[in-house]
Amino acid sequence: MERHRFIMNSGRSTKQGQQINIGKDSAEYQAIVSTLSMHPEDMKTAGIRSGSTVRVRSEYGEATFRCLEGKVPQGMIFCPYGPPTCRVMGTYTDGTGMPTSKGWEVEVEPINA
Repeated sequence: MERHRFIMNSGRSTKQGQQINIGKDSAEYQAIVSTLSMHPEDMKTAGIRSGSTVRVRSEYGEATFRCLEGKVPQGMIFCPYGPPTCRVMGTYTDGTGMPTSKGWEVEVEPINA
């Protein structure tokens, strides 16, 4: 399976903030943090269908996500910050206590095309 490289950015989403009231263990919250957004043309090039599962790998680890078309620039993916993104980010914090969550180079490959 061919892997394609992208820049991963992670952050809190509005939807994620709204769901925090029902708890991070809820199915709704877990679905949010396990879904990434990708430009439609990047999805086409990588052979990824909207709603399918992809594996994201960095030099630090890997995680699986549901992939949806999103309003992100080509060459970039966006993932709401959560346990799956933590498996892809490094542990170095530059003294802030929070790992860098933006600008990671990652490989993305479809699991079920």
